[in-house]
Amino acid sequence: MDRRHFLGTMGCAAAFAAKGAPVWANAALGDMTISTLSDGYLTLPPDFIFGPMPKDELTEVLMPYGVNQGSLQSQCNLTLLRSGDRTVLFDTGAGPEFMTSAGQLIDSLDAAGVAPEDITDVVFTHAHPDHIWGVLDDFDEPLFYEATHHIGRVEHDYWMDPDTVNTIGTARATFAVGAARRIEAIQGQLQLFEDGAEVLPGIIAQMTPGHTPGHMAFVAQSGNASALILGDAIGNDHVALARPDWNSGSDQDMETAAATRVRLIDQITTDDLQVVGFHFGGGGLGRIVTEAGLRRFVPAG
Repeated sequence: MDRRHFLGTMGCAAAFAAKGAPVWANAALGDMTISTLSDGYLTLPPDFIFGPMPKDELTEVLMPYGVNQGSLQSQCNLTLLRSGDRTVLFDTGAGPEFMTSAGQLIDSLDAAGVAPEDITDVVFTHAHPDHIWGVLDDFDEPLFYEATHHIGRVEHDYWMDPDTVNTIGTARATFAVGAARRIEAIQGQLQLFEDGAEVLPGIIAQMTPGHTPGHMAFVAQSGNASALILGDAIGNDHVALARPDWNSGSDQDMETAAATRVRLIDQITTDDLQVVGFHFGGGGLGRIVTEAGLRRFVPAG
């Protein structure tokens, strides 16, 4: 271990001591390996999610999950998939400019023994700040400079439309500006894809709109094993599981997002899929089970 690597390791250890160790889960998926790495967490006002929901029923729905309606802390779980000579990162986290509690991806990658140049492909579920703002380094250059970046065409075109900043609403206007700036910066490394495309071998795109207009989930499949990388199509492991049909304030098109959640939960339970939830607890990797009429997320391991 040379001096530079030693100092980097010590710096990483100090960062974890300050911020808390990364939530980290691993699972074999046929010839693939899936890991989840923490980008930290978001602190959200309760109305950001609960605002449109019926208040008289909400307390009763949340009680079995141990969730109150105060300030919410939401984990951010990034998916790292290794298959053959590919190391694929799904989303890039928030970077340093969104929330001080997020943006820990580089530390988590380092703990996993992965350098930015090791990433061969970056695949985006969507372009909200906690999913794409980490794509640039401190000099506004692509952080994963050896990687091909992939984003759905509908999502790309929405954020690159100059009218989006004027139609998305004041509260999300910075989302539009930030997404367009980052997508523009990676255009030379960017490939677009459509719903149903095999983005990479064994990774199939599945349109899951509502949270954003072009939100994508991804089925990762190897042999007889499959996992569904959800992004924010199912945005939490409590009310979104208990009442997927309820509108959530976190979604740009709330009714479409609710219909998407209902469909996805049916797909997950019917096909007995493992899932990765970006904002689920316990590292985000596991299964959704139903016990005594209660749907809940069971983390792997």
